[in-house]
Amino acid sequence: MNTNDQPQERSGGQLLMAALSAHGVDTVFGIPGTHNLGIFAAMDDHGIRNVTTRHEQGAGYAADGYARSSGRVGVVVTTTGPGATNAATALGQAYSDSVPVLLIAPGVPTDHPSDGDGLLHEQVDQRATLAGVVRQSHRVQSLAEIPTAVARAFARMGHGRARPEYLEIPLDLIDAQGNVADVAPLAPAAPVVPAEAQIKSAAEALSGAEKLLIIAGGGAANAGDQVAAVAEYFDAPVITSTNGKGTLPEDHPLALGAGMQIDAFPGLVESVDAVLAIGTELASADWFGRYPDFPATFVRIDVDPTGLLTNVAPSHALLGDSAETLRLLLEALPAREGASEPRSQTELKERFSQAQEASAEAWMESFRSLNEVLPAETVIAADNAMSAYNGAVPAIRLHRSRSFLFPTGFGTLGYGLPAGIGAKVASPETPVVVLQGDGGMMFVIGELAAAAEAGLGLPVIIYDNGGYGEIRNEMDDRGDRVHSVALRSPDFPAMAEAMGCHGVHLSDPTELGRTVLQALEADRPTVIHVIEHSRAAAGMRS
Repeated sequence: MNTNDQPQERSGGQLLMAALSAHGVDTVFGIPGTHNLGIFAAMDDHGIRNVTTRHEQGAGYAADGYARSSGRVGVVVTTTGPGATNAATALGQAYSDSVPVLLIAPGVPTDHPSDGDGLLHEQVDQRATLAGVVRQSHRVQSLAEIPTAVARAFARMGHGRARPEYLEIPLDLIDAQGNVADVAPLAPAAPVVPAEAQIKSAAEALSGAEKLLIIAGGGAANAGDQVAAVAEYFDAPVITSTNGKGTLPEDHPLALGAGMQIDAFPGLVESVDAVLAIGTELASADWFGRYPDFPATFVRIDVDPTGLLTNVAPSHALLGDSAETLRLLLEALPAREGASEPRSQTELKERFSQAQEASAEAWMESFRSLNEVLPAETVIAADNAMSAYNGAVPAIRLHRSRSFLFPTGFGTLGYGLPAGIGAKVASPETPVVVLQGDGGMMFVIGELAAAAEAGLGLPVIIYDNGGYGEIRNEMDDRGDRVHSVALRSPDFPAMAEAMGCHGVHLSDPTELGRTVLQALEADRPTVIHVIEHSRAAAGMRS
């Protein structure tokens, strides 16, 4: 570990900003408060800007969207007590979806009495509160520990399976001065790869299969080219989890896309004699609980050893980085002799496309218009709404990894808009489109003001079914009295205009593509309000 031989006297806030800058951080998301002002005061000196959201939960989701779309660590800075706990839900979502988000907050002073004394924002044990939603929750005890704690957090987040972390700095240390050496970032470790014998055994097993299916998850984000090469070698169809959507461009002849909850997906798994799964938990949140029976030959690649045994045990477990492990697997496969006639997947692809469009029927007119015009590099930031998981996941066609940002697993509401803000901040030239339901939009409506103030050309599509549509349907399916789910929608475009955005009521769904293209060129967000025609909407309005 390299250190500066001539440390200078600096405050805790300056040490923190220097450490973040050394790790490539130039943007954080957060809200200044009484106890973190020493952190904000040090930002300018280190070229770090803060994107101010209207709520700390929004800051957490924005950092998540920044990290998912860019592959970099997303950083959140809040104040003590409620500031930190407001961000806890976002950290839980990041943990569920393996996203590297670092929350930094002040805590009570180092000499604070254990029984408390009524300090502003006082919390019994803030570090312990956050420990339940992150991989590592750490409270430093001295100025000297700040640079080391940052370096350790980034090292953990950059190796193996990414998870969020929490770093607490006692508020008396933020303005305290000390001569503390910088700590250089730890050199990244070489990618983990399986043993040669394991690779050879898996290659032999896959080569003996007559019908192979590839499943790519979010852990395959760095392995798009290798996934395509293996699929083309075997002429094998590829399906993806929600977080893996776009790993193989969805216009590729072998790409069947996403939407594992649709019956065609588990049915396909049960029709093949071998499966290669890459970087996926095979989570219930993707299959909606409808687990298929996996074939005896089941090769699984994951960088997380526990992930190799999650939900379904494989016949061949390959612990390693997705891209490097697939590369070694390709090298171990026998060379093809001459040009072979590829098995046609046209019929299978068409059958899956029909099933996906049936799932998205209520929104399909508007999605077709989007598919016709969206640039290949587009990122979709979607909320946990039916228009997303039953609609956009199977039906919107995407073309690269990290292009579909969605809160799987933890399943929060209100994610889409702030995640879209984070993605747009991470890459201002990339087209980013937000997809929201009306219920979830009201969780984060204030972030429209944050997006407008930042001058982000974000199309924000709100599909309005009149309330909490999924829960309405579940109540109805149970035979329960339907109540507490029908909500009176505000005039969303008018609210948007009041917050400095553009607002559009869209009556013709086939015009959505054109409207979104115009919104992408705007100097501020554009809220596009679409009245949904679905089972939930009909039930809500009856």
